[in-house]
Amino acid sequence: MSEDRDLLAVGHTAFDYIIQLDEFPEPNSSTAIKRMRNLHGGAAANVALVGSMLGLRTSLVSAVGGDFEGSEYRELLESSGIDTSSMIMVPEESTPTAFVMTDSDHNQISYFYWGAARYFKCAETPEDAIRSARAVHLATGDPSFNCRCGEFARSLDKIISFDPGQDLHMYSRSQLERAVGVCDILFGNHHEIDRICSKLSVDIQGLREMGPGVVVKTYGKEGSIIYSDDVIRIDAIPREAADPTGAGDSYRAGFMRAYLQGADLETCGRFASAVASFIVEEEGTQTNIPDTGKVMKRFVEHWGYEPVI
Repeated sequence: MSEDRDLLAVGHTAFDYIIQLDEFPEPNSSTAIKRMRNLHGGAAANVALVGSMLGLRTSLVSAVGGDFEGSEYRELLESSGIDTSSMIMVPEESTPTAFVMTDSDHNQISYFYWGAARYFKCAETPEDAIRSARAVHLATGDPSFNCRCGEFARSLDKIISFDPGQDLHMYSRSQLERAVGVCDILFGNHHEIDRICSKLSVDIQGLREMGPGVVVKTYGKEGSIIYSDDVIRIDAIPREAADPTGAGDSYRAGFMRAYLQGADLETCGRFASAVASFIVEEEGTQTNIPDTGKVMKRFVEHWGYEPVI
């Protein structure tokens, strides 16, 4: 099968409940919700949709329930040109659902109902979808499924990025070694990358020697650091942040968009930072997705030059 897709995202598609609080409650107490919205999310779907808006030909493999069929969310993904033909359908189950709570200091706590995603474990490796993609992004999802997908993609010499995200705690040491060992680019926020290093008993250089030539460590409004043969620091573009949810996924989609166009790593990071700056301006992970023109304009405004991408 020829490569007719630039990027395949593997992992969760979810219905999101985005909840704003003044502060998190103590155990055995309650707190008032200031605002709640029911939106679309899931890390893999976020990457696929943002990537598509940025001009990538994307595909998506997620496990979804009977409530996904005929939903507005499915229509959105398909109308955006995302190939969903390899989705794992579990009619008797519900689509994964996330409850993401953010306090006034932008700290977050998330609860996630797996639903249909429990069936990742016994699902067949989506070989056709992997064959047809130039690159594969392993997002939050079942560790065993991600490992199988990553290893098959590696056997075909695909470009592989990996971001365990908030599902990092589900990976055994051996699963984490397998996933890290097959990826070219490892993404994580600073807490996650530090936990990965601790779990594998390595520093950043040791982590890179295990597999990923590039390790990207994000720090929210403090920007990001890209570790390769050099250490590259990337600014976050200051914006009035309404909701940080989804900023990380959009950063990854932006990074991969630039990377697949052959951009240098500093440009990849800056382009990714510009993409993420739009997502934080509105509530939800897919509410304020920019196109490439808007990203380029903000890139030029902040860094003073137009990248060749």
